[in-house]
Amino acid sequence: VESALRFESPVELFARGFRALRPRTPLPEISVQFRSYADANSQVRLENGRLQVRVTDLLQGAPAPVLEALAFLLLGKLFRRPVPRIYSHRYRLYLNRRDVRRSLHLVRQIRGRKILAGPKGRTCDLDEIFEELNIRHFDGLLARPALSWSARPSRCTLGHYDPSHNAIIISRLLDSPDVPGVAVEYVLFHEMLHLRFPVEYRGARRRVHTPEFHKAEQAFPRLPEAKLALRRLRG
Repeated sequence: VESALRFESPVELFARGFRALRPRTPLPEISVQFRSYADANSQVRLENGRLQVRVTDLLQGAPAPVLEALAFLLLGKLFRRPVPRIYSHRYRLYLNRRDVRRSLHLVRQIRGRKILAGPKGRTCDLDEIFEELNIRHFDGLLARPALSWSARPSRCTLGHYDPSHNAIIISRLLDSPDVPGVAVEYVLFHEMLHLRFPVEYRGARRRVHTPEFHKAEQAFPRLPEAKLALRRLRG
């Protein structure tokens, strides 16, 4: 089967997926375009009898079985149909390849825009908190990344580390005199742990929080107090 896939175009691969998921529906006109996205994003939509597919150009040279897997994943999501797990496994396995991850990292750096508001907030200075945590928990050995408050006060994402831009972003929601200092420290500490314990890739698996990460996180003093404060903040 894979040898036959090598000779099929992206349009034919999406047509194959469409027929498998919607066998009773007439095949629409299919357009597949590779776009210069800043991430491994791909999109599909069915409009006026035409199936329009936009695929990240990171996959332009991908093997046909990988594009076939993407076709089933996108169409399955579009039509809300389950697809065999082999396709998600195959797709993740390809994205987790070291060379693909390296290309994705470079694309995010070059194409991605990262607007940083800076570390100084109304009530907290992230630079100062970082240095205190660095000395207290990491022997001062962590190189300081770019630190910034988020543009908007998000309740869903209280903090995140962006390895492509080497930046830690903390939700502006925490920059308030009503938020206990221990809560701000814990969120920043959690993101600092991502510097110490990078993401692990094993085959198709991607582990963001390793056992070592969890163990180090448990060493944070007043951890229950910090988590309780964050639960109350989120409502």
